[in-house]
Amino acid sequence: MKKTLLVLSGISFGFLAFAQTPTTPKFDLANRTGDHLMIQYGSDSWTGRPDSIRTGGFSRHFNVYFMLDKPFKNNQKFSLAYGVGIGSSNIFFTNTKVDLKANAARLPFTNTDSTNHFKKYKVTSLFAEIPVELRYFSDPANPSKSWKAALGMKVGSLLKAYSKGKNLVNKSGTSLYGTTYIEKESNKKFFNGTMLALTGRVGYGLISLDAGYQFNGVLKDGVGPAMNKFSLGVTISGL
Repeated sequence: MKKTLLVLSGISFGFLAFAQTPTTPKFDLANRTGDHLMIQYGSDSWTGRPDSIRTGGFSRHFNVYFMLDKPFKNNQKFSLAYGVGIGSSNIFFTNTKVDLKANAARLPFTNTDSTNHFKKYKVTSLFAEIPVELRYFSDPANPSKSWKAALGMKVGSLLKAYSKGKNLVNKSGTSLYGTTYIEKESNKKFFNGTMLALTGRVGYGLISLDAGYQFNGVLKDGVGPAMNKFSLGVTISGL
């Protein structure tokens, strides 16, 4: 983690120093909004997980942030953005029960191939998040027609963690209570209460490709395997 932070700090300071260099002409930013929504959707995965933790299906995230954007005075192609929002992560599993309410020191991931199991099963975590980005625009006066790139990080506080199973079936695949049957369990005691992630994105106009890496563990130390969350998706944002 320390090495990751040092690398991020070095890149950020270099980026910031270049942004402050008065080498670019002034742009007319009178019509450029200073606040906007940033919406993200894409795939999630837990890196470093053992084979016994069998994820499957389209694990995904959906994030919504309200952002403020502050261009640098000396170089308006660069800006600092920060905001608040909600982030969600949905990790799907194959014939596996994640017992969030287990009275145990470690979080159980139980294979349910030969017993009753849910046809669809996921674990969802919800975070209140504060994202910060250092941004670059090729044409800051016209962000909807500009190439853009951003490097940043976000801090999150865990609001809720729960499992959701739909359509309980037996080992032969026969539905026991109908396809609409749903069971939820909510407990966040096994999950890290704080999320720290590095972020980056690149794109054109309103659309950009984004990536994120949670460099502290998904689970608390000692309660399960040391796993980190990796995200890859699409961002829709005016800036």
